[in-house]
Amino acid sequence: MAYHPSADQIIDLYSRHAHTWNELRGNRLTERKWIERFHSLLSPAATVLDLGCGSGQPVARYLIEAGLAVTGVDSSEQMLSLCRSRFSEHAWIHADMRVLSLDRQYAGILAWNSFFHLKPDDQRRMFAVFQLHAAPGALLMFTSGPSLGEALGTFQGETLYHASLDSDEYTAQLHKHGFEVLDHIIEDPDCGNQTVWIARRHC
Repeated sequence: MAYHPSADQIIDLYSRHAHTWNELRGNRLTERKWIERFHSLLSPAATVLDLGCGSGQPVARYLIEAGLAVTGVDSSEQMLSLCRSRFSEHAWIHADMRVLSLDRQYAGILAWNSFFHLKPDDQRRMFAVFQLHAAPGALLMFTSGPSLGEALGTFQGETLYHASLDSDEYTAQLHKHGFEVLDHIIEDPDCGNQTVWIARRHC
């Protein structure tokens, strides 16, 4: 399958526009409903792996201020510099989530508004990465598209790539890699029409 050329330009786009993205995103937690639920299902001071952490706010900021120990991973060094300037006591790792291998497991894994920038085949391979880093009983939460296909948005006048598998395949991939789906909402109207998955790894 031929993918749109913008599929390979995500890292460069976010790196070049990191400060603009940070200013536009701000600290408005429009996804509060889901981030609060994720937090509520974790023990106090739990460890969280935030894949595609961006500038560290608002999502990582919320989790840190709630007392969780966050390790953020992003492919943009410019984004990570913003994280380090805000939360120097937490770990911020420059790496590509698609090939991540940290030799550590976490109580929670988050791929919020990041995983859906990957091409479908890369998304399929990510489930092994999730499994590798998930402790027994760990939570996994990510956003996807509502159905199979590619979707092209824009940011700063440039094409912003998104892709999705279909719901049945996400469910199958989760089960294959040891996760049980706890909830799945397509285009949640209370969360900016985000499509959200939350799952737990079997103990």
